[in-house]
Amino acid sequence: MAAPYKKLSIRKFANPIDNVTTESKYWKGFKSKVTLKEIASVTSICFSPVAPHNFAVTSSTRIQIYSSKDYQVTKSISRFNDIAYSGNIRNDGKLLVAGDATGLIQIFDIHSRAILRTIEGHQLPVQITKFVPGNTQILSCSDDKTVRIWDIPGKESVSIFEGHQDYVRAGLISNDNPHLVLSGSYDQTVKLWDLRTNACVMTLNHEMPVEDVLIFPSGGTVISAGGPIIKVWDINGGGRIVHSVSNHQKTVTSMCFNSIHSRLLTGSLDRHVKVYDTKNFEVVHGLTYPDPILSLAISPDETHIIAGMTSGSLTVRVRNTETTSKREKKHPKPGTYQYFIRGFNHSGNKDDHVIEAKRKEKLAEYDKYLKNFQYSNALDAVLRPTTLPVLTVSLIQELILRDALTIAIAGRDETSLAPLIKFVNTWITDPKYTSLMIDVSQVILELYSPVIGQSSDITKLINTLHQKVKYEISVQKEIAKVIGSVEMIFAGGALRNKNKLPNKNKQN
Repeated sequence: MAAPYKKLSIRKFANPIDNVTTESKYWKGFKSKVTLKEIASVTSICFSPVAPHNFAVTSSTRIQIYSSKDYQVTKSISRFNDIAYSGNIRNDGKLLVAGDATGLIQIFDIHSRAILRTIEGHQLPVQITKFVPGNTQILSCSDDKTVRIWDIPGKESVSIFEGHQDYVRAGLISNDNPHLVLSGSYDQTVKLWDLRTNACVMTLNHEMPVEDVLIFPSGGTVISAGGPIIKVWDINGGGRIVHSVSNHQKTVTSMCFNSIHSRLLTGSLDRHVKVYDTKNFEVVHGLTYPDPILSLAISPDETHIIAGMTSGSLTVRVRNTETTSKREKKHPKPGTYQYFIRGFNHSGNKDDHVIEAKRKEKLAEYDKYLKNFQYSNALDAVLRPTTLPVLTVSLIQELILRDALTIAIAGRDETSLAPLIKFVNTWITDPKYTSLMIDVSQVILELYSPVIGQSSDITKLINTLHQKVKYEISVQKEIAKVIGSVEMIFAGGALRNKNKLPNKNKQN
């Protein structure tokens, strides 16, 4: 009785270290859903705090409101005489405020797009406009070096903060402590103002032009971004620096928190978004974009991350939050119709006695050829572009064990020989496969060296193989020289240390 055929054993190599964490899996869940195109650089993105969390995009002389469902423009506000800045939606989702390059501040009804208020007072472009908690006032920061609080009904400034020496390009008011106003300027400082005294109570030196500022809900910790550095300040501790982090290669232009302030997202001109853990401010994930990033926002429900770029592109990444709930399977009672149609995949109850059925083992195509000693066909079966290299290598090793490698390679024409040489060219420099590929290439040269020049395609492949081997040998020689030099240095150091050791037999 013939022994049963043993299937080809696939060789196993050491698996690379898997650095994928639960954190990175979460952020990788944000897939690029759509790329929108604006007419100029996207300078501001603001999500509506009200579901379904549509978002306002500021670019050139207009602000567009996009649907978060189908990413179509629902409203377009273009009633600006110059470049618009900082379109900000009020927390009830009904009004929008924006500044422009002429120094005007305008408040719009989002539904009708009507201008409800036009506020004048700044002499230069207004780059920051935000609603103050309470919804009756507005914060504005301008290139005229001032920070102002405006009363919406009266259209008058109730507070004017003067103290910065350059453009003010960042500002906000603490939601939990509405008396605190934070501003950042190109004079490299961050200032904390108190509305109760209308005075600056603290100045922090970022040492680079400040592009954005954030404040934690408690009001005791402030984050500033300028240049490639973000700095974390302890306000309660007198303004001392808690963290200074530089993980970007170029200027950080925008920052935002997730909904519970446990993660900080930063966008930069280096085309990267970094995600920080706000406990230790270590990077837990990174996202890459095609162009420098000017604006960044994450939706309140954490389903969308949107980045606006200098090219006018707007990339929307969406996280799928749909979960499939598994219903508890109830076993039908014997004798019922449901019991009769349980189906082939029914696994049975715990107490059921299962009779194992022996099925005929299915063989892969290459195993069928090996079983019938058709070695050339077996090799052809694993030389297809979709086959994993480890499978091809395993079959070649099996052919060597059977002393059939020459048989499998011999008798080939130009068409059937080319895939084998291409495979050798691809993997001969991989340390895992090098020795095996050398054995295969030697067999090829021994069998086909008399006829190689008759085919231009095969000649090119052989020349490529020759160049790869030649280059690899030169690299190995250089490595050997470096290793020799390092060993001489270590040997010399060890000899010097030995000479410096005191003689224990020598008496003092």
